[in-house]
Amino acid sequence: MIEPRTLKGFRDYLPEAMIPRERLIGTAQRVYRSFGYSPIDTPALEYFEILAGKGGEESDRQMYHFHDHGGRHVAMRFDLTVPLARFVAQHVNELGLPFKRYHIATVWRGENTQHGRYREFMQCDFDTIGTKSVAADIETALVIHELLSQIGATFGKPLPFTIRVNNRAVLSGLLSKLGLSDKSVALLRALDKLGKIGREKVAEEMVAAAGATPEQADQVLKLAELSGTNDEVLTQLGPLVAGNAQGEEGVERLRQILRGAKAGGVPEAALLLDVAIARGLDYYTGAIFETFLADLPTIGSICSGGRYDNLAGLFTKQELPGIGASLGLDRLLAALEELGMIDKVRTPAPVLIAFFDAARLDDYLRLAATIRAAGIGVEVYPEPKKLGQQLQYADRRGFRVAIIAGQREFDAGKCQVKDLATTQSSEAPLADADALVAAIRKCL
Repeated sequence: MIEPRTLKGFRDYLPEAMIPRERLIGTAQRVYRSFGYSPIDTPALEYFEILAGKGGEESDRQMYHFHDHGGRHVAMRFDLTVPLARFVAQHVNELGLPFKRYHIATVWRGENTQHGRYREFMQCDFDTIGTKSVAADIETALVIHELLSQIGATFGKPLPFTIRVNNRAVLSGLLSKLGLSDKSVALLRALDKLGKIGREKVAEEMVAAAGATPEQADQVLKLAELSGTNDEVLTQLGPLVAGNAQGEEGVERLRQILRGAKAGGVPEAALLLDVAIARGLDYYTGAIFETFLADLPTIGSICSGGRYDNLAGLFTKQELPGIGASLGLDRLLAALEELGMIDKVRTPAPVLIAFFDAARLDDYLRLAATIRAAGIGVEVYPEPKKLGQQLQYADRRGFRVAIIAGQREFDAGKCQVKDLATTQSSEAPLADADALVAAIRKCL
């Protein structure tokens, strides 16, 4: 006998995990579509050269890659952004620009597993390709805000969160003033760990790994530690990057993003300027975003992204600037479960029709069809067993309503509509579809 088991970092999804997962995906699809993003898909496997070197050394180390039966060196995608760059470069004449897409699919990274992080996980990306306009940066903030707001509504209660925004151009401008431009990748990677390992260790890494002097590392960290309101931080940033065109442009675009997001309905408290965030991936060039849950900040960012104006340049001479973000679906689901926002149900259908009389199967099926026609999911129990057994099944699966009709009820032309949460029952006429559906909806 082969022992049934799953690989480390991978997992099976039972119905009680897949049902909220699909609800979350459905919410993301609805929000993305409402802003005009179109769905696409790309292969799980790409040529190794397509993915290698695009996300930094860490991404290369974590990548699953091998030679296929034809001797081709291939790799499993580690995110959805690099495949998007290849996709747009390959199909730009068919797509037209600007192009807005969303992509909800599985990616793979061979990293150390931890709470809320797996080696196989799903990303829910949205991106705009073909424009450098700050309007696209602002819209990214608007989509993230709407997405998290709607997820809270989907799962039944507000989900407090904060979107943190920065601009790589500000950081790059400061590094240029300090004479550290050639060491920017290693410095930004170290800075991205500030919240995890603290100032002292980040400074040590900047000196050891990036070759900065202690004084230079201190200057970079002083920038990252600026605090206050958004306006106060913007005011403090100005002198630090003064004289550097890239840094000055970064500060101005941040000012426009904050102003535009407010005009688009994002409360000031929900979008905070945080010059400490750097995003570890190498391809970001402008605005960057990270989103944290107020009630569970330790789980990390659950929606992140930014502007990447040079990524597609690896695949085409045509300029294809882009910006977007990705919802960390599995991490967010782990957070929602920890926050008690996920109901333990094993069925997507809220109604169970109990099966009493084998001779009445056709009547039960007709009853189920009537309820489904009203847009309510319903399951007919498959065997005529005792009512107690069928109600135990309903409790285990998480049904919310049971329809009970035996010979006596059919003779009277009525059925019992049992609210399984309160155990209260009411009668509804079998021949009046509207009245029956109304009684069910009252329980739901």
